[in-house]
Amino acid sequence: MIVTKFGGSSLADASHFQKVKHILSENPDRRYVVPSAPGKRYDKDDKVTDLLYLCHASALQGEDFSPNLNRIRERYESIASELQIPFDFSCDFAAIAAALRSGASREYAASRGEYLNGKLLSAYLGFAFVDAADVIRFDTKGVLAEDETNRLLAQHLAQHKYAVIPGFYGADESGNIHTFSRGGSDISGALVARAINADVYENWTDVTGFRMADPRIVKDAQYIENLTYRELRELSYMGATVLHGDAVFPVRKMGIPTNIRNTNDPLHPGTMIRTSFGQENNVNTITGIAGSKGFTVISIEKDMMNAELGFGKRVLQAFEEHGLSFEHLPTGIDTMCVVIRAAELKPLMNSVLNRIQELVQPDQITIHEDLAMVATVGRGMVRTSGTAARLFTALATRGISVRIIDQGSSELSIIVGVDEKHFEMAIEAIYDAFVRM
Repeated sequence: MIVTKFGGSSLADASHFQKVKHILSENPDRRYVVPSAPGKRYDKDDKVTDLLYLCHASALQGEDFSPNLNRIRERYESIASELQIPFDFSCDFAAIAAALRSGASREYAASRGEYLNGKLLSAYLGFAFVDAADVIRFDTKGVLAEDETNRLLAQHLAQHKYAVIPGFYGADESGNIHTFSRGGSDISGALVARAINADVYENWTDVTGFRMADPRIVKDAQYIENLTYRELRELSYMGATVLHGDAVFPVRKMGIPTNIRNTNDPLHPGTMIRTSFGQENNVNTITGIAGSKGFTVISIEKDMMNAELGFGKRVLQAFEEHGLSFEHLPTGIDTMCVVIRAAELKPLMNSVLNRIQELVQPDQITIHEDLAMVATVGRGMVRTSGTAARLFTALATRGISVRIIDQGSSELSIIVGVDEKHFEMAIEAIYDAFVRM
């Protein structure tokens, strides 16, 4: 069995619905479909989810939200008309309007895009419709109840050979709608795949899998044919956004492979993600390069800190008390560096620094701002001598100074911090050194 998730760009209009139907008809094992809400049809178009957020904002202010709601309705009716689907949206939109007037939550409003698209797609395909509110369970605080979700999905889907389950949302036991973060339909698809113990989880989007670097920086970056879940986590965390980072956990636990595919190029095999691959599946030393800007480093110096019991714990306590999570924690004998997202730290900077001063009485605290972090990831690095030397030589040759170095014990990745002005140049330099050579 195969679970297929189709993103908003794959269901933006009637022609894309036709592509989806063709893809499903090519393989009868593609039995369960998880759709997103319709995405943009062209550059300046609006996503349905964004229009729903606008409707909710207007309702909250007591303003007329009907113009945007009518735009959404016209969008769905246009798709239905072109596909000649006899589908009446009157009751659904009347219910949405009534709910918005009655103070429905922002999450409820956002979820209606997937809900309506799921109903429309199920009618077009002739598949059963399973409302995600009945099978994706959250607690009252909006935290996913994994075990209950797995039980409900398995129970409901066992009754249908073919079904459409909308992505992005679920509900608590009282029926209150909760959503995942944006892009959360990826998680919904993975949960469905786990519940039925699928052979493959196919994630269809508008790109042909992962590339070895951001094509906006390295225009000819090669596609990654095979990727492990551990490599994916590293790349996603550092900015690669093809797949929602949390979508790997349900399928990884079950050993279910994920295949990233392009709806507009269905013959391309895309990127296959598994728990592990044989060495012959990785011809390159590295698998990919990813990174992002917007980091600040707080460097705490104190003589003999390594002999001071609980020093690191007290430093991190200052961040915890302010609700801040650190990103990286490179240390030396008398120096401890905390790398943190600048946007989160900025409004709390003075308070955090004062608290560090109170807790550990450092000799000196130094702030380094405007830092970018670049991760070079690859399961082949551990067995290849000279990887780090090649990486740092590539940066030095371009005149790029390395401000931070962080490498895990698994040797799956080497993360370096560079000035933001050198971010793109650093990625190009590393790509040249390991791929173009």
